Amino acid sequence: MSILFSPMKFGEVTVKNRFIHSACEDNMATENGHVTDGIIDKLNRLSRGEVGLIIWSHLCVHPSGRTKKYQAAIYDDAMIDGLIRAVGAVHSEGGKIAFQLGHGGLQASKEAAGNALMSPASMSANQIKDIITSFKMAARRAVRAGADAIQLHAAHGYLLNEFLSPYFNQRTDEWGGSDENRFRILREIVLEIKSILPGGFPLLIKLNTNDYSKKEGITPSLAARYAKWLKALSIDGLEISCGTSMAAPFNMCRGDVPVDEMAGSFPESKQDTMKSYFESLSGKFDLKTPYNVEATKFIRPVFGDIPLFAVGGWRELKQMEEAVQKGDTDFISMCRPFIREPNLVKRFKQGKTVKSSCENCNKCLAALPNDIPVQCYYKGFPE
Repeated sequence: MSILFSPMKFGEVTVKNRFIHSACEDNMATENGHVTDGIIDKLNRLSRGEVGLIIWSHLCVHPSGRTKKYQAAIYDDAMIDGLIRAVGAVHSEGGKIAFQLGHGGLQASKEAAGNALMSPASMSANQIKDIITSFKMAARRAVRAGADAIQLHAAHGYLLNEFLSPYFNQRTDEWGGSDENRFRILREIVLEIKSILPGGFPLLIKLNTNDYSKKEGITPSLAARYAKWLKALSIDGLEISCGTSMAAPFNMCRGDVPVDEMAGSFPESKQDTMKSYFESLSGKFDLKTPYNVEATKFIRPVFGDIPLFAVGGWRELKQMEEAVQKGDTDFISMCRPFIREPNLVKRFKQGKTVKSSCENCNKCLAALPNDIPVQCYYKGFPE
């Protein structure tokens, strides 16, 4: 049998194969962040399709960090019943689920968060400590809900990425000014969460290896330094990504630029200007190969035998198998292919296909700023 269908552990949790659903907000929660039937159906279909580990959804840990009107959240005990339903939808089909915890930072929505946006520059020491506590309390709720693992979102320009990045973090106190100080908030969150996790409960991190910011932010060499420190904190797995939603979205999700759909998310008075902007990006971010796997090769020497996995650009089964066999990545982490085909792993296993049918049109991701559910819109948005 292919190595892709062999089990592997995160901590004491066994994942039945090497396929991971990489988290993506889905615009399917209620306006107050609660789980809906749409979320349950999505998770159930992914698990039924034999995805080994489903990382779900950038759950917001604090009201100030909400990124979208319909983003799911985990900042209140009243949300736990819905989170239990989400876990049940996955477990009922024999799958595993990790809750991805995050805070939007500068990429939060003023409308959804209802206040001024938080950033490394704007936060007081007390606010930073409050956010650290919010991550810890969110982790406690994840455990109560029955999640199999937790992932901290420290990529894509969100708050933890902002603190880690020399580009975003211009502080000169204990929370900035050096690599060690920029790493401090993630270190403190990891330590606080590990203090309340059951033994063997996996804690994963999603980390940028390149911000692609206007001035130097996180680079592969800095990411390797952070990875070394994360290994010393005994985390259980690291997902490698790149880009930021606000500054480099199509470095993050390569392929076509859905010009009309992206421009349509702006007020009508700005749509012509934004259409010209998105047209200027077209053809510059074509998806040719998995684009984060080279970074895993850079990280591997300092990360040892802790599971390491790259997201971004996986489309062909042969390519996936070769990368895992060579040890370039331990798992294949995908998002857009599973949006189009939640049963893709099952089809691979049954020999019904050797390639994802995802066309990399990115219309699924353009759904996010348009406040409509994230699903495959290859033939266009609904009228």
